[in-house]
Amino acid sequence: MTGQPGRTGRATRSGSQAGAGDLLELVRSGRATTRGALQQATGLSRATVGQRLDRLFRAGWLREGAGGPVGSPLGGRPSITLEFDGEHAVVLAADLDTRHARAAVLSLTGEILAEHGGVLVIEDGPDVVLGELGRWFAELLEKAGRRADEVGGIGLAVPGPVDSETGRVVQPPIMPGWDGYDIRGRLAGAFGEHTGAAPVPVLVDNDANLMAYGEQRTGYPDCSAFVLVKVSTGIGAGVVVDGSVFRGVDGGAGDIGHIRVGADALCRCGSYGCLAAVASGGAVARRLAETGVPAASGSDVRDLLASGHPGAAALAREAGRQVGDVLATVVTLLNPGVLMIAGDLAGTPFLTGVRELLYQRALPRSTAHLDVMTSRLGEQAGLVGAGALVVEHLYAPERVEERLLALGV
Repeated sequence: MTGQPGRTGRATRSGSQAGAGDLLELVRSGRATTRGALQQATGLSRATVGQRLDRLFRAGWLREGAGGPVGSPLGGRPSITLEFDGEHAVVLAADLDTRHARAAVLSLTGEILAEHGGVLVIEDGPDVVLGELGRWFAELLEKAGRRADEVGGIGLAVPGPVDSETGRVVQPPIMPGWDGYDIRGRLAGAFGEHTGAAPVPVLVDNDANLMAYGEQRTGYPDCSAFVLVKVSTGIGAGVVVDGSVFRGVDGGAGDIGHIRVGADALCRCGSYGCLAAVASGGAVARRLAETGVPAASGSDVRDLLASGHPGAAALAREAGRQVGDVLATVVTLLNPGVLMIAGDLAGTPFLTGVRELLYQRALPRSTAHLDVMTSRLGEQAGLVGAGALVVEHLYAPERVEERLLALGV
């Protein structure tokens, strides 16, 4: 099953075509939260709106909230507001990096109910890694006090390009053994093995995409063009346009780490001169190691930066300048309102370097309304984005009818 775009870009059907899913979408988005407002938005009769809402109430997806404001100056009873019930189910999410992973149980409204992070080496292969995630999920559900049969779906963020139609990674430079692997099937199976629950939908996407989606939805929902750049072991970008993740024709959009920048460094993809080969956390770690500083990964660089290591700070600023040079083109092309830096190198030295070259190389017109900043959600961004992707998939208007019929309502 593939992920669905964000709610911002959806158009609600009107008249007799508007089904229960369209009414639920109007309530969830806040565009219509009373029966009268739903009638006005869809053109449906009061009786038809009532019938379709009844199905959503019986499914446990909607509930009545407090009375709204009185609509008439003559007074009268307040309108009863309708609310999406975010407690009737949960979703699971995981975010894989090269040597570390995080997993969580989230409410349908994006609240993290239980979370775990630990060592999980992606080079151990998908069978081992996904099997371990299944165990983590079982433990997290117990920690959150939720049952396995309350899980609506699983979202997974991976550090590689993903074909959204199949959920499989495609020639990932830093995920040996994962190319074309059935991630959905294995993770669904691992979840069942450790919980005894029936299979649930599994959605897979690139980590930068899901970080961007999580950050945009929670902090910048009105930003129509949002770019997040993750700089860790590799470098990747996530782009959200009009509330939807932009993936390109086969999931390769945003792979800026493999733009050639003219250097002679060998990249893990096998080519020379890639941006990731000279400006990623892994590249900075190698340069530090050459000077005798113990550093083997982007996370080691992050720790050195946190301790104020001057050599790490100088190299991070230089890496930021190299990335900023590339981002000048990205900003000119996309004209985003927010450019967010995330990952191991996200901090003052790197951000300073990005700004130096970005504002020097990009046209003033492209940066006049641009905010350049570091991540707000930090290590939880990918989890929040993966959870949101699953929720949007489960409650997309075109899928609601199918699920209601399966529930017998």
